[in-house]
Amino acid sequence: MIKNRIILSSILLIFFISSIGCSNSNEKKVTIAKNSDSEYVNTFEELSLGLLFDFELKLPQADKRWINLWVERYIDGKKDPEPLTHLSYGNSPKENDEGKLGFGMINPSSEDSLLFLYGPNVRTHPTLIENEPKTDIFTAWDYAIGDEEVEIKMGETKVLAIYLESNNNFMRSLNLSDEESIKNIIKEHNTVLLLKIKIQERDISKE
Repeated sequence: MIKNRIILSSILLIFFISSIGCSNSNEKKVTIAKNSDSEYVNTFEELSLGLLFDFELKLPQADKRWINLWVERYIDGKKDPEPLTHLSYGNSPKENDEGKLGFGMINPSSEDSLLFLYGPNVRTHPTLIENEPKTDIFTAWDYAIGDEEVEIKMGETKVLAIYLESNNNFMRSLNLSDEESIKNIIKEHNTVLLLKIKIQERDISKE
C-alpha cells in the first residue's frame, strides 16, 4: 500500500513539474491575432477613410525584444528597393506587454495616398505615396492570418496582410498560406503591398 502511494506521488510530482514547464513555455510565446472588427477599423469604415489592418500583439519578455513592422511594394513583380513605410521599436519598460498594432491606408487607390503604421504607444507619421493616374483598377485586400492567434518565432519574417491592384478584372481568391502562393500573387498583379513583421531578441541595456 505504501509502495503504491509512493508511485502515485511520484507520478503526480512529474505531472506537476511538466505542467509548470509547459506553462512557462507558453508564457514566452509571442502571439498575434487579427482584430478586423475593432473600434479603429469601424471608425475608418464609417468615415470612408480607406483601409485599416488591425492586430492584437502579445509580447512576453518585451523588455528584451525588438519589433520591426514594414510595408513592401511590388510593381509588375519588381520589389521597391526600400519599404514604403517602416516602424521599429522595442525594449519596453514592461516585462510583458500587449496592445494594438497595425497598418492604415488613406485613399489607397488614388493618385496621392497616405500610409501609416502603429504599435503600442508608437506610430509613424503618415507617408505620402504618389501614384500614377489609374483607371479601371480592381483592388483586393486581406489578412494573411486566420481568426486564431498565431505564434511569431524570434527572427521569423511573417506576412500579416496584403493589398493589391490589377488592371485585370479577373482576380482569383487570395491564397496566403505559403511563400510560393504569395510569389504567384506578386507575379500576377500590377501592384502588391505586403505588411510584414519581424521580432528579434535585443537588450539595448547591454549594447
